[in-house]
Amino acid sequence: MPARNLRIAALVKQIPSIERMALDANGRLVRDGDLEMSAYCRRAVSKSVELAMASPGSSVVVATLGPPAALDVLREAVAWGFDRGVDICGILLTDPAFAGSDTIATARALAAVLEREGPFDLVLAGRNSLDADTGQVPPQLAELLDMPFASDVKRLALDDGALHLGCQHDDTWVDVEVRLPALLTCAERLCDPAKVDPERWAQVPARLIRQIGADEVGPGPWGAAGSLTTVGPCRVISIDRLQRVTPDIALAAQVSDAVRVLTDRRALIARESRPLSRLPATNGAGPVVAVIGDGDHDALTRELCNMAASLAARVGGSTLLFTAHAVTAAEAGSWGADCLTRIEGAHVAEDIAAAVAAWALTEDPWAILAGSTSVGREVASRVAAAIGAGLTGDAVDLAVIDNRLVAWKPAFGGQLLAAIEATSAVQMATIRAGVLPHSMPRNHVARESTVSVVPRHRVRVRARSREDSLEGLAEADVVIGVGRGVAPDELSQLDELRQLLGAELGCTRKVTDAGWMPHARQIGITGRSIAPRLYLAIGMSGKLNHMVGVRNAGTVLAINPDRDAPIWAYADVGIVGTFQECVPLLTDALRRALAFR
Repeated sequence: MPARNLRIAALVKQIPSIERMALDANGRLVRDGDLEMSAYCRRAVSKSVELAMASPGSSVVVATLGPPAALDVLREAVAWGFDRGVDICGILLTDPAFAGSDTIATARALAAVLEREGPFDLVLAGRNSLDADTGQVPPQLAELLDMPFASDVKRLALDDGALHLGCQHDDTWVDVEVRLPALLTCAERLCDPAKVDPERWAQVPARLIRQIGADEVGPGPWGAAGSLTTVGPCRVISIDRLQRVTPDIALAAQVSDAVRVLTDRRALIARESRPLSRLPATNGAGPVVAVIGDGDHDALTRELCNMAASLAARVGGSTLLFTAHAVTAAEAGSWGADCLTRIEGAHVAEDIAAAVAAWALTEDPWAILAGSTSVGREVASRVAAAIGAGLTGDAVDLAVIDNRLVAWKPAFGGQLLAAIEATSAVQMATIRAGVLPHSMPRNHVARESTVSVVPRHRVRVRARSREDSLEGLAEADVVIGVGRGVAPDELSQLDELRQLLGAELGCTRKVTDAGWMPHARQIGITGRSIAPRLYLAIGMSGKLNHMVGVRNAGTVLAINPDRDAPIWAYADVGIVGTFQECVPLLTDALRRALAFR
């Protein structure tokens, strides 16, 4: 534990309650009504206070950017620390000038406050906010403050100025060592959340919270004027479920009815694979569309190269793949890259980002793409902050309109799909795994080049273990999702059903929290969003936080013994009964239905 006094900053965000999140007539998020601290931010506050308590004489500053109503999240955070005897205060960065801030404008404003109030030994933030879900602000902030960064921290120990961290990176567990000062993002299971009753908020002494305006942190530009992305047309995603549940009829009849619904909805018919398109020819010159490769996810890198080639063809340009890992020129060329640039000396994300940023400042590419993975988000966010580029996070589709890149991004629990454009010369986007179409390999060998970077050795990876495949759920046609109602020793009871349907297994957050399945299998607002043709929800209550992850499923079948469970509102058809009784009957009925298909 820390042997010296620490100055710690915790960054928080106020968001609408997930259960009551709503959009107005223009597709914009309604930010009044029930507001709360974002779930991951609660861990940042809790861990900050815990570390301060372990080292008497330490202090915590909780900061947020938002409207005057955001005082409530500061009161709650300060109350949490104050009641535990910690020297804690809050700073609300609020001003009409900050309205319309995108991630880079938000990061710049927070950086100005931290530099004004600092220096800090440690800055803690949530891994992402649950409304926008980009996870870009913390790594952009780390770049602006020139701090080492580690994301998705689930285990933290501090010893003589060194942080020993366990990080859950998508489908990989990484043990990391980072020297102070540093900026970290907190995963959900790092610690218990900071939660205080509203009655206690009102008792927080006013002297413990300050408000700071735009003129106090510098000339800007701030808010919309300082943003590098704009929001264009928005599409509200409205999905109506049949909600067919008949608990008063016999279980066998419920199963027969459910199979009939699946048959009528063609949920038992595998989606036809679309013929692979041919990659368009690129001329090897002109505007460059660059891809930042992900060494742990070749399939995602291939998808990004395929998309880069399509975009480059639209703008009369060429493609380039950056990689710090082993990729051959023939592989890169077959994926769509005209040039393969190897990064020498890069051991971690900040080293890769430094190399890409230096290249981009010289070469002025048309666009840079990366994957929406833990590493991809950090690299892209750092590059965007370093070169002043607009970055859209977690996109699900890309297009070219009037020679500009348009990235379609889901937000607000999947209720909205927004078109985002960058106003900067270099346009950037991170893209989810498994959402882009695949193309036929082309017969091409990429030209090779090399760039070097001097590693900073501020972040040291001590061990890495692959736990699962990120692409497993993303590409699955059928998914069986399980909750805590299915114990680990009962999963084998689903084997026959899973094999019959060719299904992948997914789960709720509580299942991964218990260690029953790897994090890459978690579905929902703090996990993955998937779009199988058929989703079977078994042994789960069906809370919104999970079900938003399957909003785009073709058909949802739920099994639950509770006739009043929330799951029925999100299902097309339900069977009220225990899965131990239902699954054998359902498996037999599906086998007969598939035999006559």
